[in-house]
Amino acid sequence: MKNSELIISSGLDSEDLDDRADTGPELELRDLVFSETQHGMRLDQALVALVPEFSRSYLQQLIDLEGVKVNGRVVRKPSARIKAADVGSVELRPTPQSQAFKPEIMPLSLIYEDEYLMVLNKPVGLVVHPAPGNWSGTLLNGLLAHDPQAVNLPRAGIVHRLDKDTSGLMVVARTRPVMDALVRSIAARQVGRQYVALAHHPWVGKGVREVSEPIGRDPRNRLRMAVVDMDKNPGKLARTDIELLQSCDHGCLVRCTLHTGRTHQIRVHMAWIGHPLVADALYGGSNAAGMQRQALHAYRLALMHPVTGQSMVFRAPLPDDLSHALAEWGLSYNETTMA
Repeated sequence: MKNSELIISSGLDSEDLDDRADTGPELELRDLVFSETQHGMRLDQALVALVPEFSRSYLQQLIDLEGVKVNGRVVRKPSARIKAADVGSVELRPTPQSQAFKPEIMPLSLIYEDEYLMVLNKPVGLVVHPAPGNWSGTLLNGLLAHDPQAVNLPRAGIVHRLDKDTSGLMVVARTRPVMDALVRSIAARQVGRQYVALAHHPWVGKGVREVSEPIGRDPRNRLRMAVVDMDKNPGKLARTDIELLQSCDHGCLVRCTLHTGRTHQIRVHMAWIGHPLVADALYGGSNAAGMQRQALHAYRLALMHPVTGQSMVFRAPLPDDLSHALAEWGLSYNETTMA
């Protein structure tokens, strides 16, 4: 997103986005005259040529919002072809996406904070980063409000993510050098990330299992991920170590250690070995033991401080819903024995 887009979108409430009568400073009507140079171009490409101070992504958003006219008619397809001597207009105004990166005050459960980084315990239901359907109310918005300097960092310093309905620990950078160092450490597998998960079906076999199966977009359902054959479908190598903590007639409690960070990695690998997470409907789980979201919690985070070199280990207690689910199934979780 270019700075000019942020300037044009500052200070407008979301309910104003559909107000076509708005003639205030947040809306600029720009007339367009297409020349032979743009003849045959896609509309979005032609707009970039005529309104170069804005990104193609932002201009496509305006097309989606019916803010672009050609020869007096609203054009809704970025791929529409332009002819020489066509005339039109574009309403330069805020879009949900251009307003996504704004501060929003919210409670943050901080476990640790210094001038270089912070560690927080993300609650269930909090989206980490703005995306379609969640352009506000995300952790990124909260970080921008907590630390005004975060606006100078990509993604406000977020270096890894948790799914919306996964709870637990995350580390966030507060300076660019620390952010770069944390990204390198995660890529080098020097940041320890461990989870506890409640899964369907009693555990059978050895108590520790290493799952090294590539993960990619499910070719049969593009809304989910899957273990894939990389000779036939695109994917990335993924490894999860899974350790049995307790088993019962209803299912099992396991500890999962990530060695890679693929989308939905634990959820996919657990389903692949026949133990989908409780309440994880996307990967074959069902609601049980009172759980209404996937039973996954990032309980432990270990890292070397990028500036001080100190070895740091953090733990987050189980959220109430997961604690109650364990009790219902007669399972126990002893935080003092979890290394």
